[in-house]
Amino acid sequence: MTNKNSTLALSLTAVLAVSTSDIALADKLDDIISSGTLRCAVTLDFPPMGFRDDDNQPAGFDVDYCNDLARVLDVDAEVVETPFPDRIPALVSNRADVIVASTSDTLERAKTVGMTVPYFAFQMVVLTREDTGIEGYDDLEGRAVGNTSGTYEAIALERDVDGWEGGSFRAYQTQNDTLLAVAQGHIEATVVTNTVAAATVNSGRYPGLKIAGDAPYVIDYVSLAARRSEYGLLNYLNLFVNQQVRTGRYAELYEKWVGGTPVELTVPGVYY
Repeated sequence: MTNKNSTLALSLTAVLAVSTSDIALADKLDDIISSGTLRCAVTLDFPPMGFRDDDNQPAGFDVDYCNDLARVLDVDAEVVETPFPDRIPALVSNRADVIVASTSDTLERAKTVGMTVPYFAFQMVVLTREDTGIEGYDDLEGRAVGNTSGTYEAIALERDVDGWEGGSFRAYQTQNDTLLAVAQGHIEATVVTNTVAAATVNSGRYPGLKIAGDAPYVIDYVSLAARRSEYGLLNYLNLFVNQQVRTGRYAELYEKWVGGTPVELTVPGVYY
C-alpha cells in the first residue's frame, strides 16, 4: 500500500471510529429530546393517580408527573393510555418511552424493565364514617370491619381481627361493595390505600366518610420505568425524582391530588 493510500485508509478508519462512537453514545434520552415528544404510559382508570376529567382529558398525579418530566426535557408530553396489564408491553414494544403508572418496584418486574428509585408511595389508611368515633387504627379493635376479598389489606386486617378481643370481619367481592358497606353502616370501617381514600372522600359519592389515620401495613413503593438497557435515561429519571422531592414539587402534587403530608420515599438504610 502506498503512503497516500495508507493515509486515506487511516483517515477513513478514524471517521468510522468517531461515527461508531456517536452511535454507541446515542440512547433513548437523546431520542426523546431530538423527537420533541415524551410518550408516557399512564393508567387512566386509577384516580387520583390517573383518570379522565369532566372534559375527557387525562388528569391526575401521574399525568402531572409526566408533564413535569416533559417540561424539564423541553419536549411535549404525550399520554399513552395504558391499562395496568399493558404497562410493560407498551414499553418493550416502543409504544411508550417511560412508564408513569404507579408501578410497584417488584424484583420480578425488574427482570424485564429498568426501575427508578420510588417516585410515589401508597400508605394504607383507615376509612370510616364521621359518626363512628374511630380516630385511628387502634380504635378498630372490637369493631365490625371489612374489606375486599383477596386483597393484601383484607388479609392483614382479618389477621388482626382474629387476634383482637371482640369485633368481626366481613369480606366483600369488590372495592365498591366495601365502600358502600361502610357508608351504609353495615361495617364501621375498612382499610384502603391513601389514594383510594382521598378519591372516595373527594368524590362526594359517599357523604359522611372520613380518613382516620394510617394503618400499620407495609408501604407500597412505586417507580418510573424505562427499558432495562437505557442507562442514560434511567440515570436521568433517578435525578428527576430526586429533584421533584427536594424542590417540593412532590409534596405539592401530593397535596393537590391526595391531600395531607406526603408518604416518605426513603427507606432507612436503603434510600436516602
